Amino acid sequence: MLHNVGVNADLPEGTRRVAAVLTAAGHPHDVVMLPVTGRTAQDAADALGVELGQIAKSIIFRRRSDDVAVMVVTAGDRRVAEGKVAALVGELARADADFVKAATGFSIGGVSPVGHTGPTVVVIDQELFRFSEIWAAAGHPHAVFPLSPDELVDLTGAPVAEVTA
Repeated sequence: MLHNVGVNADLPEGTRRVAAVLTAAGHPHDVVMLPVTGRTAQDAADALGVELGQIAKSIIFRRRSDDVAVMVVTAGDRRVAEGKVAALVGELARADADFVKAATGFSIGGVSPVGHTGPTVVVIDQELFRFSEIWAAAGHPHAVFPLSPDELVDLTGAPVAEVTA
């Protein structure tokens, strides 16, 4: 059973941070806690009863020139083409779990597109626009929130690009 939660609920710290950002932005939907982990896009899709592509998965890279986190928010049924992202933002390197946590404040499996604790370059995959409703992680493997692709652009201020294989 899914349940909506507010900003002041007993939530993990990262999820409280995401909920606060959504509230401040006037986002019309609450964070939802899944009864099972949403650590993978497939897990989240199964728990929500939606298509895999509706899961807005956050893939983090490390930009070589300045060690800034680069996050690609892509459809759960797509693979990011690293070369296409690098052409937009500069040469990339893989980001390990420690880098992701230090750069964004979130652990892998719960990286939200909003509420980062450090500077992050964000790029949104145009493939998300196949759907009117998508679901993004909300700072914890059990926490997600619904939004439209346009709301994702509004919340992040990120450009939309073709970044998948």
